[in-house]
Amino acid sequence: MSGYSEECLLTFLKEQRKLFDEPVAENLEEAEAFLEDCMAVVVDSLEEVREYFEEEGVDMEGMATEELEEAAEVFPLPDGTYLIVEG
Repeated sequence: MSGYSEECLLTFLKEQRKLFDEPVAENLEEAEAFLEDCMAVVVDSLEEVREYFEEEGVDMEGMATEELEEAAEVFPLPDGTYLIVEG
């Protein structure tokens, strides 16, 4: 596997319906290919999630840090990092 840990891929597989109506991947290989295709990123903190969205031009005015973690595009990972997938 390339830049995504197994726990990252497993989390995405388990939680993908949070962002998509239908599953986009059914196994680790499909999850990895999908995340690579959409250039998903893993960041270390919610502050980095905020920075990522700001760089992408997402309007976050008035959005609390806790709300970032609940955004459909943000997948909290077991190790405390965050996967960001733009749908």
